[in-house]
Amino acid sequence: MRPTILLFDVDGTLIRTAGAGRRAIVRALEPHGAGIAAEFSFAGMTDRAIVRRALETARLEASEARIDAVLAGYLAVLREEVERAGETYGVHAGMVATLDAVRRRAGYAVGLGTGNIEAGAHIKLEKVGLRDRFAFGGFGSDAEDRAELLRVGALRGAARLGVAVERCRVVVIGDTPKDIAAGRAIGATCVAVATGPFTSDELRPHAPDHVFATLADEGALEAVLG
Repeated sequence: MRPTILLFDVDGTLIRTAGAGRRAIVRALEPHGAGIAAEFSFAGMTDRAIVRRALETARLEASEARIDAVLAGYLAVLREEVERAGETYGVHAGMVATLDAVRRRAGYAVGLGTGNIEAGAHIKLEKVGLRDRFAFGGFGSDAEDRAELLRVGALRGAARLGVAVERCRVVVIGDTPKDIAAGRAIGATCVAVATGPFTSDELRPHAPDHVFATLADEGALEAVLG
């Protein structure tokens, strides 16, 4: 068995956030006059890309300093939005069982591959008790491009395993076509789950290696573990 790096997306894949992240970003954009511009789908986008697009849609300068300011405001209100999300906020089927199964095996590094900035991902996962399950990751704070942040996550996973990333099997688990495309771009195995805004039939044409309704489906754990 090759050393294996697992990179899990957060929103729509690991957890359902009941719109908490979207509400927090819109609130953070409002002082800059761009809250109303964030009407597009955030699915599969990195936080920086979301903020950049909203600012540009509002015809405002999307400087790195302004994006940083918006994201600082986002973190200031995200925990509040997460806490008020209610019972619809939770972990998707099969995720905890998959993480439990991997934890009992040697040769696996379990991390995140998410467009969330790192602090935001931690806030979202803390609510459902999953933050400590992920020792590393590639985040939207590492790169605005999704493929690049996955590459960063893979390198960090390989470092934890003590081997070159080229020797590793890298698996990206996500719920959007952007997750699949980014995983393909780094040569990863792509496991798509229809727990977000896309159905299995909508995900299949993007050619993931595997598609499941949830990771609780028959064969899903084997696909992740390889």
